[in-house]
Amino acid sequence: MKLLFDFLPILVFFLVYKSTGDIIIATAVLIPATLVQVGYTWLKHRTVEKMHVISLALVVLLGGATVLLGDGDFIKWKPTIVNWLFALAFFGSQFIGHKNFIERMMGDKIELPHKTWRTLNLAWVGFFILSGAVNLYVAFNFSEDIWVDFKLFGLLGMTIVFIILQGVYLTSQMQNKD
Repeated sequence: MKLLFDFLPILVFFLVYKSTGDIIIATAVLIPATLVQVGYTWLKHRTVEKMHVISLALVVLLGGATVLLGDGDFIKWKPTIVNWLFALAFFGSQFIGHKNFIERMMGDKIELPHKTWRTLNLAWVGFFILSGAVNLYVAFNFSEDIWVDFKLFGLLGMTIVFIILQGVYLTSQMQNKD
């Protein structure tokens, strides 16, 4: 349920774009949809994930530029900027504190050597960099319609494949540990 809620603004953007064929209108709907998502989360939990705050800020900034200037290129940069900010944060997490982001998120569930946590964290850094680069490639080398499909299905598909590969790697590391 949470995953669907996290993807709700993207799904709204996708559906509006597919029904209108207009990236400006889809972006104009994306902005309040993201505001509602973050507002609802705040009201229900009295906290908002950093990812949602960053996404909201970029949707308002780049989406606002898209709507005000009538140029869909601004909103096409949002997935790349989000992914590259995550890459930077994950990379930086290796140098702050005793645990990187991946170990902070999963360390209470499984026990792995420091080297394995570092490898996983760096794999996520690489994945975020690659995702951002692929988004730009699709956004500026294919039609707007293909980019909208890629934004929902391509990036999600890449993430699912990466998570499966991460699971295979984790399984091999846990077996080696035993």
